[in-house]
Amino acid sequence: MTAKLIRLSSILLLFPFLLTAQDITGEWQGVLDIQGVKLRLVLHVESGADGYTATLDRPDQQAYGLPVPEFSFEIPDMRFAVPNLKAVYEGQVNRSFTEVKGTFTQGGMSMPLNLGREKLGIADEDMAWIQENYAKKEMYITMRDGAKLFTSIYYPRDTTRSYPILMWRTPYSCSPYGEEEYTFRLKFYKHLMDDGYIFVLQDVRGKYMSEGEYVNVRPFIPNKRSPKQVDDNSDTFDSIDWLVGNLPNNNGKVGILGISYPGFYSTMALPEAHPALKAASPQAPVTDWFIGDDFHHNGAFFVMDAFSFFSSFGKPRPEPTTEGAPRFDWPVKDNYQFFLDAGPIKNLNKLYLHDSIAFWNDLMAHPNYDDWWKARNPRPHLKKITPAVMTVGGWFDAEDSFGPLAVYKAIETQNPPSTQNRLVMGPWYHGQWAAGDGEKLGNVQYGFNTTEHYKGLEDQFFKYYLHGDGGMDIPEASIFVTGANEWQGFDTWPPANATPQKLYFQAGGGLSFEAPRGRSSYDEYVSDPMKPVPYTEDVHLQRTREYMTDDQRFAARRPDVMVYQTPVLKEDVTFTGPLIANLYVSTTGTDADYVVKLVDVFPDKMEDYPENEKNVPMGGYQMMVRGEIMRGRFRNSFEKPEPFKPNEVTQVRFVIPDIAHTFKAGHRIMIQVQNSWFPLVDRNPQKFVDIYNCSEEDFQKATHRIYHDTAHASFMEVQVLK
Repeated sequence: MTAKLIRLSSILLLFPFLLTAQDITGEWQGVLDIQGVKLRLVLHVESGADGYTATLDRPDQQAYGLPVPEFSFEIPDMRFAVPNLKAVYEGQVNRSFTEVKGTFTQGGMSMPLNLGREKLGIADEDMAWIQENYAKKEMYITMRDGAKLFTSIYYPRDTTRSYPILMWRTPYSCSPYGEEEYTFRLKFYKHLMDDGYIFVLQDVRGKYMSEGEYVNVRPFIPNKRSPKQVDDNSDTFDSIDWLVGNLPNNNGKVGILGISYPGFYSTMALPEAHPALKAASPQAPVTDWFIGDDFHHNGAFFVMDAFSFFSSFGKPRPEPTTEGAPRFDWPVKDNYQFFLDAGPIKNLNKLYLHDSIAFWNDLMAHPNYDDWWKARNPRPHLKKITPAVMTVGGWFDAEDSFGPLAVYKAIETQNPPSTQNRLVMGPWYHGQWAAGDGEKLGNVQYGFNTTEHYKGLEDQFFKYYLHGDGGMDIPEASIFVTGANEWQGFDTWPPANATPQKLYFQAGGGLSFEAPRGRSSYDEYVSDPMKPVPYTEDVHLQRTREYMTDDQRFAARRPDVMVYQTPVLKEDVTFTGPLIANLYVSTTGTDADYVVKLVDVFPDKMEDYPENEKNVPMGGYQMMVRGEIMRGRFRNSFEKPEPFKPNEVTQVRFVIPDIAHTFKAGHRIMIQVQNSWFPLVDRNPQKFVDIYNCSEEDFQKATHRIYHDTAHASFMEVQVLK
């Protein structure tokens, strides 16, 4: 009798689905929120003799009837994939078949997407205005060596006046292709389009629809003597030359901008620049992939980003195509477990890449800062700069927070004072200034839209140098000071009125501006490569963009993380500019990584934010302000690594990228020190071996000491703003 009741109750639970299962067919609508930009998706589902078929519309991108080759539905799970878009959706339908709640994943980014029966009818006024006021033309521009680069041109329909040209060169495709198809990226620059520009998007050499061979961070060739000597500088020069000579209604002035890798191409336009190039804005520019951007920081390999990126981006493209390479199919959704199970770095190639990624092999072949790496550093070539430059970056850019500061400083130190060189740094993740409102990052909120101010700066910059309109009152450095949560302008960066001071580690976990007085004082702990310190508390597949402001309480509670903090501050203190970590350490091993994190500890009784999606208690929150790693073997030279002598006190000193942060009264300043940051960074075996080719047997536990006595005072040097 009991079994019959159980079976009957199961049938009753399924009954609502069984009654309405056929209603999965029809139209489903939803809205994706991509960094603050809302994009509609419309899914059309039909049922036939061979099962379900589906198509997808993207009205905001003027794309309709896209085939959905992979669609499945098994109560209550709906799944579809669009390989051409590298997109996958997984969700569950409710009992009434009126809503599907799920997740849309594209390009490594996962976003919530709920599909409903109701027609949303969201009016996209920006795209409608752009299509009404701009026409599109596609063409190839021939370079000096004969290679043809695919170029999309969006030009004002009003031909009664002339316009400057604004370029964006990209390895990520200037899609959608077709002169009736408009890229939604134009929406991010509506504030510029209002002034009137000819927008030029170009697939760089060897990517997507452009001819030629693609080379990652292609070295700059100075004083070229042959048409066969080409680089990203010459391709930009040749493109500008053709554009100003052939596009109707251009005023002879050109600007260039781009975020991330396109930021690198903006930087590469600056040496030996075309005379028509009057303004450039490298934004989060890739600058040095060994010292501080993307894939290495101070020689430590950022394995998670490198593998995720190059497993797709690095695949060969034998001929021009409108489609990108397929994404890596992750076997698990826990990146910590995936990289730990993979074992030594060499296994990633053996198990998954199979020598198919040439640049991955290049990375493995160049573990030190040799001539191959130095040739890919554009900073030495940023001399005799003639265009005005406004470099843009985010304090919490997980990919390229090093690059914008490095580009600005290279121009500043290698050019005369008359060079128009500006810096903008905001409280943003990678590219957030272009596509989001910047009101918060992760659990940390700023209280207002931080990108509005920036867009005003960008508008003024290009209007002044390309249109010749308006004045120029943008400060040398426009800086958002986190903690205080306000924009400030400075005549120089770092500010001239900041003075260096030292925060000394103390016995018992103290931190003070006074030097320690004790003798033979140290903290001792064990670091185990088989149980590395995670970079974030949550479980994820892809590296999170929010980790740079994450709560560090989870790390502070581990025995292999050393913690030093001040008493409660009685008044505000603001740090601006670079930090310097100066550690006195010893280890029982022959190599080690050192991760140093500067943390803002919120008051214990701080109230939670009104909108706190994760319900994280903000009382006692440990906000990471800046974290950086040094691979210990490079402590004296990036070119010539050297081992540690076991148990010998050794100085490890390194620069940590700039900050602008106010520690408010009532807060504490904390510094955390650890030896792993996984899987953000690969594991150091703690043995002086070739890490890229070592074996599992090379990984060993090590006992570490951090010294804080009179003879060996460990400290962080900060710049205190007066």
